Amino acid sequence: MNPRLAAVAATAAAITLTLTACSADDADTAATASGVTVSHIHGLGMDPADQRLYVATHQGVYTPDAKGKPTLVGDSTDDYMGFTVAGARTFYASGHPTTGRNKGLIKSTDAGQSWTSLSLSGESDFHALDYAHGTVYGYDSTGGLLRTSKDGTTWKNGASIQALDIAVSPEDPGLLLATTAEGVARSTDGGKTFAAGKQPVMAFLSWPAQDALYGIDTAGALHRSTDGGTTWKQAGTVPGGQPQALTAAGADHILAATQTGVYESKDSGTTFTRRLDVEASGGH
Repeated sequence: MNPRLAAVAATAAAITLTLTACSADDADTAATASGVTVSHIHGLGMDPADQRLYVATHQGVYTPDAKGKPTLVGDSTDDYMGFTVAGARTFYASGHPTTGRNKGLIKSTDAGQSWTSLSLSGESDFHALDYAHGTVYGYDSTGGLLRTSKDGTTWKNGASIQALDIAVSPEDPGLLLATTAEGVARSTDGGKTFAAGKQPVMAFLSWPAQDALYGIDTAGALHRSTDGGTTWKQAGTVPGGQPQALTAAGADHILAATQTGVYESKDSGTTFTRRLDVEASGGH
């Protein structure tokens, strides 16, 4: 198959998966009861308060212990789909309780030990979340809508789009990017409208600094753009193949989950160190 068509097909398949909610009886196990292994990862984050890694999965949020083994944060084993670190010990998330239905938007101010429901409980399932410029940006998979909120309770509906991930410019609150089957789609009006996706095809994006936009393709190749996504250059390759999640904690500090582990780079993707083992799963 033509490489471009293969990439489009792979991302289209991933988008189909992310638009289909994870069921409570999913055959994939996100983590063992003892917290020894994790799989089926939906999000990554680094708490700026202590530089601790957090991994949002199909069965709870996990963090490495002193020996690097994943331990459950708090006592929730719910399915955490959208997940983002908004500040010190402050997280936003979405997903599904073990009892089913949708969480809407939830917030933690104690690094995931406990969560408060903010809005849209039982209604919305955000498969991608980003926090920037004092605003929550979310991709609501239940309606295929880009939505924004200043307070986490009142929402503005934006464009209808089939996307896997979103990223917001750190300098311009109106500039958003979304990964689609056609390529990276751009919005310049805060998500009200998106232009058609353009190559290259990316699975996930993260934009920590104006000149450091990162994208990971469906094969695990990491790319960097210094001009807001107009041009891209491959920065390296994350071990483990197909990606499950990507976040950049800084201009040179990258976290990526693949089929074999959660990997960290502190040199813009040139080299990676495994932070956590992962059991192979279907990803998002």
